[in-house]
Amino acid sequence: MEAPQGKILLIDDDPFFLRVISDAFLDSGFTVVTASDGVEGVKTFLDQAPEVVISDLVMPRMGGVSTCMEISRLAEGQEPVIILLTSMFQGAPHEHETPEMGAKVHIPKSTKPLDIVIIVEQLLERHRMRRAAG
Repeated sequence: MEAPQGKILLIDDDPFFLRVISDAFLDSGFTVVTASDGVEGVKTFLDQAPEVVISDLVMPRMGGVSTCMEISRLAEGQEPVIILLTSMFQGAPHEHETPEMGAKVHIPKSTKPLDIVIIVEQLLERHRMRRAAG
C-alpha cells in the first residue's frame, strides 16, 4: 500500500458535499479528517495537524474567513495550505500573493472534485518544496 499523500482537513456544513469531496481525496491516497463548522474545524486542526485545510465560506457558529484566520494564527509559522471553497466564487480557481479572506487560494464549489484534488496536489508539492528550501 502506498503511503498517504498527506492529511487534509475538510470543513463544511453540507454533509453530502463533505462526503463527495472526502471520497475524492481518499481515492487519491490522502488521509482525510472532517469538521462540520469552523469551531469544530479549529479544534480538529489543533488535534490533527493537517498539511491542507479546505474550508467552506458560509457556515454556522464560525464562518470560513474567521476559521482560516484563526488556523493561520494558531499555526505560528507552520501554516498549512489554506483554501476557501465556496459557491460564492465564480470563474476559475485562483491564488493570491497575500491571503484574502483568510486564504491564499479560492476555489469555486462548482469545481469537479477530482480537479480540486489535482489543484491541492500541486499546491501541496509547492508548499513542501518551499519548506524544504527555507
